[in-house]
Amino acid sequence: SRAPASAPKSKPPVSLQGQLLWRDFNNLIAHAANVREPGSWGVMKGNHYCRQVPWAEDDALLCAWRSGQTGYPWIDACMAQLRTEGWIHHLGRHAVACFLTRGDLWQPWEKGQLHFEEELLDADYALNGFNWLWLSCSGFFYQYFRCYSPVAFQKKNDKGGAYIRKWLPQLKRLPEKYIYEPWKAPVGVLREAGIKLGKAPASAGVMEAGVNYYPRPIVDHAIVSKENMEKMSKAYDLHKERLVAAAKSGGGKRKSTSSSAAADKMEHAKKQKEQTN
Repeated sequence: SRAPASAPKSKPPVSLQGQLLWRDFNNLIAHAANVREPGSWGVMKGNHYCRQVPWAEDDALLCAWRSGQTGYPWIDACMAQLRTEGWIHHLGRHAVACFLTRGDLWQPWEKGQLHFEEELLDADYALNGFNWLWLSCSGFFYQYFRCYSPVAFQKKNDKGGAYIRKWLPQLKRLPEKYIYEPWKAPVGVLREAGIKLGKAPASAGVMEAGVNYYPRPIVDHAIVSKENMEKMSKAYDLHKERLVAAAKSGGGKRKSTSSSAAADKMEHAKKQKEQTN
């Protein structure tokens, strides 16, 4: 069925036309990066459009993110859907990308990009790289102080946690109050829901019948998100220092020439004003 003629029509960039233009822009940027430095698109080093950020490298954190064992149900549910269907809604992609990089785990965006490349049915070389630059605040989007909460953001869209209950069935019996934050649930509530927080025993023989294990949060979002904002602020300051140093070493003559031209224009305008008066 078609939408009625009276229905409001979307405009770029959110319209279909706008999204196609955005796709083409991503392709052009990827091409431009590789023209400047062959093979630089999709990596941080040598990528003209990527700010250099000193990410940490922690295989345990990366593994927990990939396998959906972060202890944050919305993030883990998204990763479960990705693993099962090869697809996630774009807001879910935003959330897990932010969580892996600047939001919580402070891991390299390249690692997340590679995982998406392997798992997404709609993976695209140019768009995938561009979106990871954007969400990690390494390029094109620089408001690093705006951070996706792995709890509060999705609550606005799905208060009852239906999405979590579908993709993490071990949590389906949790009350709505704790579905996004099971670590806050009293022991009695967890017991009633058949949940035990922490790692499952290595030996199946010691596992309790009817009990589903779910990990505790691997980081405290309230703490690490603020720490990561500080790290990103320092990385941005260093980036500015590099630009200033580069301008002094290679662009001094150009700068003085442009400054001289600007001064001449101001002097000319001043004379014209005096003649007018």
